[in-house]
Formats: sequence, structure tokens, C-alpha cells
Amino acid sequence: MFLHLGENVVIPQKEVIAILDIESVNSIDSNKFMRISDEEGFVKRINKEKPKSIVLTERDKKSIIYLSPISSVTLVKRSDFKREMNSLINLKPGK
Repeated sequence: MFLHLGENVVIPQKEVIAILDIESVNSIDSNKFMRISDEEGFVKRINKEKPKSIVLTERDKKSIIYLSPISSVTLVKRSDFKREMNSLINLKPGK
């Protein structure tokens, strides 16, 4: 399954580690993490719009952080994460 992050950026859903609301990661530590990640070349800005979400991914043992103009709520709705989490929650021992 694939996840559309905005513009022409589509990634395999299996690469996604986390989808975060950009407003929720406004701390000294997270700002430092994002600054260092940007300096190291791990951050990819999808377009020039103000980003609404941060998508942490890993591809071939390399981290990529996308700044998406699409809200985290919309990205989660587009993904299978809710369905996958519900199926994990509903698993019972021995099944």
C-alpha cells in the first residue's frame, strides 16, 4: 500500500514510522532534532506551503523526514494504520 504525502510524493506505507502533527512537536528537544536532521540532509520539504505534519520514515536503513502540507489526521485516514492497529488490538492469544 502507498501513502500520498502531497504534490507528487507517494511513499510505501511500510516505510512509515510515525505521522506527527507539526504543532504537537514544538519543544526544545524536537526543534533541535529537526534542525540537526535538516542540517544532515534527512528532511525533505514537499512544497513551499507551511507544513502541517511530519512523516518519519526509514528506507534502506536511512531515515527520511517529510514535511507535508497535509494534516496528520488526513494522512492517518488515508493509510491503513487504523485498520492495522484495530486488528492488532483484537488479536487474542492462541489465534
